[in-house]
Amino acid sequence: MVDLRDLDDKIRDPLRPEIASSWRRSQLSGLDPGDPVGRLTFEEVNDRCRLVVAADPVLDDMERTLDRTGFAVILADRQSRILDMRCGDRPVRTALERTGGMRGRLFSEENTGTNSIATAYELRRGIAVHGTEHYLEAFKKFSCYGHPILHPVTHRLEGVLDITCLAVDDSPLLAPFLIRAARDIQARLLEGSRHAEQRMLARYQEAATQHPDRPVLVLGDGVVLANPAAVDLLQASDHALLRALTGDLRDDRGRLRDIELACGRTARVRFERIPGTGGGALFELDAPDDRPRRSLPVPRGRAASVRRPGRAGELNRIRTHRLPVLITGEPGTGRTTTARELAGDAPVLLVAAARLDEEGDSAWLARLAESLHAPDGLTVLDDVHLLPADTAARAGRLLEGRPGWFAMTGAPADGLGAEQRALAARCVERIDLPPLRRRIDELPQLVAAALAEAGAAGNVRFTAAALEALASHSWPGNLRELDAVVRTVLEHRSGGDITVRDLPGPYRISARTRRLGDLERAERDAILTALRACGGNKVHTAERLGISRTTLYNRIRALGIVA
Repeated sequence: MVDLRDLDDKIRDPLRPEIASSWRRSQLSGLDPGDPVGRLTFEEVNDRCRLVVAADPVLDDMERTLDRTGFAVILADRQSRILDMRCGDRPVRTALERTGGMRGRLFSEENTGTNSIATAYELRRGIAVHGTEHYLEAFKKFSCYGHPILHPVTHRLEGVLDITCLAVDDSPLLAPFLIRAARDIQARLLEGSRHAEQRMLARYQEAATQHPDRPVLVLGDGVVLANPAAVDLLQASDHALLRALTGDLRDDRGRLRDIELACGRTARVRFERIPGTGGGALFELDAPDDRPRRSLPVPRGRAASVRRPGRAGELNRIRTHRLPVLITGEPGTGRTTTARELAGDAPVLLVAAARLDEEGDSAWLARLAESLHAPDGLTVLDDVHLLPADTAARAGRLLEGRPGWFAMTGAPADGLGAEQRALAARCVERIDLPPLRRRIDELPQLVAAALAEAGAAGNVRFTAAALEALASHSWPGNLRELDAVVRTVLEHRSGGDITVRDLPGPYRISARTRRLGDLERAERDAILTALRACGGNKVHTAERLGISRTTLYNRIRALGIVA
């Protein structure tokens, strides 16, 4: 470990201002100059992203020019993650790989300190880093020059192009050579964007001409093409649902899926990626009269929030035969609500295990026995996973002979002890409620149900961007958490469109933002907490976090925070 006082002395040495600032940011990130590079995080890269497609011919040309030399060219994306690396000879490749230079490695200042990829990313301009100017000792053997790649139209950072060599081979010709290559990539990005738009338009026109009465939609990065049938059928929230369908596609083959639209219609959609568009996709839906329309269910308590396709028939069968049923799921998935829905018009006699300590074993078991002898109604033994083993065994004996209709709710089976499983085994039917993170494609309908329950269905509307932001959340609290978010939003907006900025801070994450690791999620949460504490003032937030405003702005962009 390097003494921080020694590091402060080094920063006060005659370092260039931009290098000194980078060292300070690296220090504030908790990085020590002697830290090993083996801790760098690794992430899967997309070989088909538009930056790789645009840069590939330029990198090929650079590779030929640098053949048999001690230089390497590295391409990183807008998160400072290495996408490609071309080396002039084997020794320089070996040296780079020993210091973490390989595809998928994340080169940010937080984990690699000062270098021409991470620092060019922070500064949004070209920078040379010579030998000892590197923050980490492991990198001081190299000299490098990095230049940002900006989209010619949006001026958004698309990535960083870097050229690296051993410090002894440093040359002043690195900068102009690299700048020219970066500009070539930018030009190809512009050309590629035009071609992508042309491909999307051509595919849309082809499909719309073949099926003029069928809703046809193309969604791309900043592009929406729809025929009149699609405009009439689809709402903005449906766009978020359709985009989510293409998230796991790994090829250009078409897929079929039945989905429930915001209007209440169940539609069959065929969707496929459009090659060469960087994620553009074509959607063809059943024509409006092809499938029966069904109205969006009116919530009863929270029933609409937990109902799934086919659930009504299942509950009706269990209710008709008064079958004992076990309802399992994570907390917040609607276990108790499903039990109330199961009862229909019959009264619900809730015996909650959570009240066992308050009532005492004897009184609690007596109340259970009394409920089971009620002639009508449904006795719900709530949260059986909370029952101590001896109480679960005694409850099981009360259920022998099944004097009344009963149901149980509890955690998934792997969360039950032996006596609790024996108690649950008295149920001949079982309903497993999936967590919300596995129901993201139903999010528009679930949000609509929550709005209806709150009496705001006709007053407000969640925009597609807001739904996409919600879709990227992990939802550990499931439907209960979703209800809380909707209620919080309605406290501040009672009419009009709900946008991303109307969402509570932790939920303002774009669905297009890459998946964050545990450390990045912790960093995002820390920034959001500081922003809330400082009333959104970024100057005060940076001071509170002990980082520069430049670093804060960069991290806000990288983590997809809407602030």
